[in-house]
Amino acid sequence: MAKSRETYSKKENEKKKHKKKQDKVYKREQRKADKEEGKSFEDMIMYVDEDGHLTSEKPDLSKRKKVKKEDIELGVPKREREDPIRKGKVSYFDDDKGFGFIIDRESDERIFVHINSLDEPIKVNDKVTFEIEKGQKGPVAVNVQLVKL
Repeated sequence: MAKSRETYSKKENEKKKHKKKQDKVYKREQRKADKEEGKSFEDMIMYVDEDGHLTSEKPDLSKRKKVKKEDIELGVPKREREDPIRKGKVSYFDDDKGFGFIIDRESDERIFVHINSLDEPIKVNDKVTFEIEKGQKGPVAVNVQLVKL
């Protein structure tokens, strides 16, 4: 009978398996050593200080603030209603293609405008008022009107 031939890759795979086994045993021993069975319940308790950070020390009750339950808001706070009409300047407009961009005066954001949203024709550097709606690819200017000086 012929002797089985071990190739280099087989030897390497065996070494890797053996190394994995050793690592697993080592990690198990480390977990057993790090186990904190001797801790008391008081040692495991955490407190929240006046800034909202977790500490192991009891907080100072003299720094406690009274909060009325009516002042607590659950969920997203309501935003104040902004003026829906914005002002801006036309940075680009192509009559042939029927679209362009307006730069919002407040946020310096580029907003897409389509020719169907115009009340009257516009051109580059015109000052306009408009409203913003959410489009498929981002904000879209609607009800665009020229500002008359």
